[in-house]
Amino acid sequence: MKKNLIKSLAILFTLSLVLAGCSGNGSNKASGSSSGGAAAQEITYASTADAAGLSPIDTNDQPSTNVIAQVYETLFTLNPKTMEPEPLLAESYENPDPNTWVIKLKKGIKFHDGTDFNAEAVKYTFEQIKDPNRAAPRASLLAPIDSIDVQDEHTVVIKTKEPYGPMLAALAHSNASIVSPTADKKGDINKNPVGTGPFKFVEWVPGDHVTLTRNDDYWKKPAKLKKVTFKVVPEASTAISMLQTGEVQFIDAIQSDLLSRVKSLKNVNLKISEGTRVSYLGFNMDKAPFNELPFRQAVAYGVDQEAYVKQLNGLGEYNESIIGPKVFGYNEKAKEAGYPYNPEKAKQIVKEHGYSSTPITILVGNTGNYMKMAEIVQSQLSEIGLKVKIESMEWGSFLDAARTGNFEMTFLGWANSTGDGSELLYPNLHSNNIGSSNNVRYNNPEFDKLVDESRSTVDQEVRKQKLNEANLMVIKDAPMIVMDHGMVSVAYDKSISGLTVDPTGLWYLYNVSRK
Repeated sequence: MKKNLIKSLAILFTLSLVLAGCSGNGSNKASGSSSGGAAAQEITYASTADAAGLSPIDTNDQPSTNVIAQVYETLFTLNPKTMEPEPLLAESYENPDPNTWVIKLKKGIKFHDGTDFNAEAVKYTFEQIKDPNRAAPRASLLAPIDSIDVQDEHTVVIKTKEPYGPMLAALAHSNASIVSPTADKKGDINKNPVGTGPFKFVEWVPGDHVTLTRNDDYWKKPAKLKKVTFKVVPEASTAISMLQTGEVQFIDAIQSDLLSRVKSLKNVNLKISEGTRVSYLGFNMDKAPFNELPFRQAVAYGVDQEAYVKQLNGLGEYNESIIGPKVFGYNEKAKEAGYPYNPEKAKQIVKEHGYSSTPITILVGNTGNYMKMAEIVQSQLSEIGLKVKIESMEWGSFLDAARTGNFEMTFLGWANSTGDGSELLYPNLHSNNIGSSNNVRYNNPEFDKLVDESRSTVDQEVRKQKLNEANLMVIKDAPMIVMDHGMVSVAYDKSISGLTVDPTGLWYLYNVSRK
């Protein structure tokens, strides 16, 4: 019996050596798959742009959010299927009256620096977001909040000036993630983030990579992955090559002209689904002639968005509505409420107002499909008589230029991470947010009133009505022209399982594993 056991173990040992040797062949390397061990606990994501920062309070861009969502957590989270808010760091909530939110917090949770997650941390975080001296780019999320009080260690009471319909959606936004007060006071969490999430920060080498490691003391079960690397790969085609060879295992926001190449990779799974993101051509409303309606109308008539969308190969949808089909407040009637493509009419307006003598610069960030948009629009606007040149800028610098109004025309996008129309129109177009998230610097009191009314009621039907009115108004005023409503795309090595992406394009690596 003993001899048979020894013999069986010897056979198993020999077999394992053979399999281990096979795992190093060219086929496995090309697939990026792993036979287990350390490599199976690691994943590398390729991003075409570096993070602008790692603080949820101080940033508002997708490359930053991708990292932040793994390190930090919010009181509530959106169910990826229903897009309804559900408790995360919160245990429960109640509304004793329409202006009061009593939120019970989960107990026993600690930040990565060992300090306690509690009501004081929530109060501190939200007050920092609201502090005008900090100038948080998404301060608008919490603008309706009048006071934040600590009832006890695990209960926070939030009072609003008036009823706030999108409250839970706002508290589920990554920019409302709870930070460690201790870490924020003594250091720069924009460079050294400290949250409660399943992954902890290790290092950031600007322009190259961000590294995270598993939080073994996570309040739920520890993540399956031990190490996560966000690798900066400016060229999307290079990122796809790295996905093919196994240097990276995950990419997203795939460019349309590279989609067929991704589809051809035999070691890769590809998922495409309808998303909440909207991309647009924006005008600086503080500068002439961009603050003149006839100029914006000429551009709107002269831009053929459908020609652009056709080049997206199914990764975008044409729709004139700023509020997209997957966002609360969308009304089908807004789909064709914009200015139809009419180059002859555009030429006429340009000629009548003498716009052809004005040189125009379109500022473009070096990520995503923005350069493709710029090249197509430059060509179309040249055909109607405008003199247009393109200026490209590194992503972080571009965001600063857009926020401060240092541009004439530009392309921007909004992921709509709350899935709520109020939290699309308010941050992007309400005059309260000029200098932060209202990059086009639009200022229309009548529009502001409608948006305010969409936020200051919990009657969802009233909210839909006000959002539709505001949406139609701003489409006609044209401070921005919708280029497309984006699809969510992700490509990942077949060794990966558990990866889900919600309509906002946000993904979490907590449940991800590799075989």
